[in-house]
Amino acid sequence: MLSRLMSGSSRSLEREYSCTVRLLDDSEYTCTIQRDAKGQYLFDLLCHHLNLLEKDYFGIRFVDPDKQRHWLEFTKSVVKQLRSQPPFTMCFRVKFYPADPAALKEEITRYLVFLQIKRDLYHGRLLCKTSDAALLAAYILQAEIGDYDPGKHPEGYSSKFQFFPKHSEKLERKIAEIHKTELSGQTPATSELNFLRKAQTLETYGVDPHPCKDVSGNAAFLAFTPFGFVVLQGNKRVHFIKWCFLCACRNEVTKLKFEGKTFYLYVSQKEEKKIILTYFAPTPEACKHLWKCGIENQAFYKLEKSSQVRTVSSSNLFFKGSRFRYSGRVAKEVMESSAKIKREPPEIHRAGMVPSRSCPSITHGPRLSSVPRTRRRAVHISIMEGLESLRDSAHSTPVRSSSHGDTFLPHVRSSRADSNERVAVIADEAYSPADSVLPTPVAEHSLELMLLSRQINGATCSIEEEKESEASTPTAAEVEALGGELRALCQGHGRPEEEQVNKFVLSVLRLLLVTMGLLFVLLLLLIILTESDLDIAFFRDIRQTPEFEQFHYQYFCPLRRWFACKIRSVVSLLIDT
Repeated sequence: MLSRLMSGSSRSLEREYSCTVRLLDDSEYTCTIQRDAKGQYLFDLLCHHLNLLEKDYFGIRFVDPDKQRHWLEFTKSVVKQLRSQPPFTMCFRVKFYPADPAALKEEITRYLVFLQIKRDLYHGRLLCKTSDAALLAAYILQAEIGDYDPGKHPEGYSSKFQFFPKHSEKLERKIAEIHKTELSGQTPATSELNFLRKAQTLETYGVDPHPCKDVSGNAAFLAFTPFGFVVLQGNKRVHFIKWCFLCACRNEVTKLKFEGKTFYLYVSQKEEKKIILTYFAPTPEACKHLWKCGIENQAFYKLEKSSQVRTVSSSNLFFKGSRFRYSGRVAKEVMESSAKIKREPPEIHRAGMVPSRSCPSITHGPRLSSVPRTRRRAVHISIMEGLESLRDSAHSTPVRSSSHGDTFLPHVRSSRADSNERVAVIADEAYSPADSVLPTPVAEHSLELMLLSRQINGATCSIEEEKESEASTPTAAEVEALGGELRALCQGHGRPEEEQVNKFVLSVLRLLLVTMGLLFVLLLLLIILTESDLDIAFFRDIRQTPEFEQFHYQYFCPLRRWFACKIRSVVSLLIDT
């Protein structure tokens, strides 16, 4: 029997698991790993497949069974982190956006960052004004289909490709005009480089948004960029706090903490002033993910050496909390290592751009030309708006408005440092990334969820979405049933005051338990010192001190006699009865 158990255990350890990683060009890489394989092993396999050396900017993202997104930790087992049934599906994405993508050493690295930013543009994470959007889309066209050729590119050819969550005919004409007249002769590498240089200047470059609510209950997106912590609301970047003191910077992120669904950002100002910004995530898991992302980004961009990385705890003394440590290299070390790369540039197999209808991972977005002006804004309703009711209401102590100084303004606009109350307008429309709530990879029924959320909120869908989802759109009865479930969930999550009270009670109980435990340990130590005959050097030295002798004869002995007398009287009373 023992031999069977041992053989079964060895077979379990030797079991292989199939992993599929979706790459930035929508292709897939499949491999097998052992049960105890670390995340670093899988990441190295992937980077070897891509012929990638500047790999510290990238990571692997996955979704747990609760639909919460995570970054794969390289020091831990892949199987234990995923907690789902094989085969495993993950995504290869940019984790740390380079502060200057044009300065990357190798073209293969720049190409992969280009693909990531192109995805950000499509999903609405990289939001910009119309003029910038037309130029970025034209760079993408030039990089992926080459120079304009009247024979290959008929009138309206730019409308066949999807660059943004939504298009207009005016924007498509502007894209085609720039592509025809301004970018002729540029190679794919040159167009990608110009695209990166332009994207780097935008306010939402490097933003991986985390949906939250502020202390007033307003929806917001929190993100960490190469330059600091940002908060986006509507079409504005309302907060920008740099990672460290630079130039005329007044604020600095000093500490990140979370408790349950509440996320705290500690900011140090010059003149020894400190403020705390408070936000509320949809779930405790989402809040912990936000906290870990902040810890990693702060360490990567702020520290000079990886040896300066320390383990960070989310809790105070005596209270249970999470501990986390960033395990990679920092940005400065990565740049120094990249400068030493000496090899022939690897061959790049660029994926040619195809019309969005034939792309397996992108659906054709809504065109606005056939929609009345009064309905155009209602057409593009994101999942974030559809699931608005599932977020918790925000309750916390208010943050002083005087803390919102000039360092919340964009880093590229230092000339505005004297205007303390102004915020940066990032685009012509409200910031509402389409996949900020959906997991990565996107669930199979994400389109149905989007349509359902829009119907519940009274918004209409575009003609293209209705055609694409005709076969899988839920019926009216199903919509009503699922709508009831969503509303029930909303009601179930609408008691933040009770949650705050429960957290306070639990904190008080933990403090009482810790205090009682310490008193009990001290009592045991006192009994051992006074009543035991242990002849240990440590105890003997304590017993011989004058202070202990005084305590023993003046306080402990009378107290012991008093307790003994009380116990004898209780015992005699019990015997008499």
